[in-house]
Amino acid sequence: MPWKDGYTISDEISLHDEEVVWPDGDRCCVAITVDLSVASGPAGITERDMRSPRAQFGLRDGLEHLRSALDRHGLKATFAVPAVMARVHGPLLRELIGQGHEIAAQGLKHEDVTALAREDEADRIARATAILADVTGVKPKGWFSLPRQGDPFAGGTISPNTMDLLMEAGFDWFGNGLADDVPHYWVTDAASRRAILALPYYYHYDDQFFLLFPSRGTGLEHADSLARNWRAEFAAQYKRGRYFHMTLHPHAIGFAHRIRMLEDFLGHMVSHVGLWNATGSQIATHWRQLCPVADYPQLEASIWKDYPGSLS
Repeated sequence: MPWKDGYTISDEISLHDEEVVWPDGDRCCVAITVDLSVASGPAGITERDMRSPRAQFGLRDGLEHLRSALDRHGLKATFAVPAVMARVHGPLLRELIGQGHEIAAQGLKHEDVTALAREDEADRIARATAILADVTGVKPKGWFSLPRQGDPFAGGTISPNTMDLLMEAGFDWFGNGLADDVPHYWVTDAASRRAILALPYYYHYDDQFFLLFPSRGTGLEHADSLARNWRAEFAAQYKRGRYFHMTLHPHAIGFAHRIRMLEDFLGHMVSHVGLWNATGSQIATHWRQLCPVADYPQLEASIWKDYPGSLS
């Protein structure tokens, strides 16, 4: 899409299928994000959230069942973790790293930062980074702003400063970009080609939008719809040789019948040859080699026109 100041992508056309290449000749990249946040609203995680039955189940039985399912199929995931949870669950995070999973940051409290002053947001990013690095022994390379339960924004929330602040803080990638179905660059300044790599995310493949007992709509859950979405998207991306991503929440997917549904899908997925299952940082490293920021994105002159009264 032609460049517009503040927009999230800058190419008119995404990479063609034949340009998308994965390591060792693999056909399709498979990425799994596990969201450990238990935030119930835009203020981020509270003591009440941590004591809630949802959190207690999710971080115990739900997570155990989810980890077992991943292990049985030999799959690795990237765990998105708000920093305030790291102090409480440090041993768990270190164990996940030891098993080959990755820990990425998800804010200080997984709070809404849209209205924060730049200095305040920068301080929170620095504190979140320091806490996770201290607890796990590894500085996080990736950052998520995933949607929270009950949020009006399905794509999560960021501020106009978030991407520049993440780059200043040394982050390699942002975990929930909506602008393409393969990794892409989120450009903050066209003239200097200042950009951070963004990994694809779509709420159509995020379990919380189907399994968290919506207060509006029909019925309590829509697990069958989620399973159909996973299978349909994986089939399409595998055929084209592109990128499949799913987001899981232990407190949502961890119930017995839902884990069985997940197991059925994972078994179906791994039966395909040529899958590259990688963590966020592994994908980012490969993509920067395949599509260096010096050459991508291919910025074009803006054709955007603003009009009086427009909110654009």
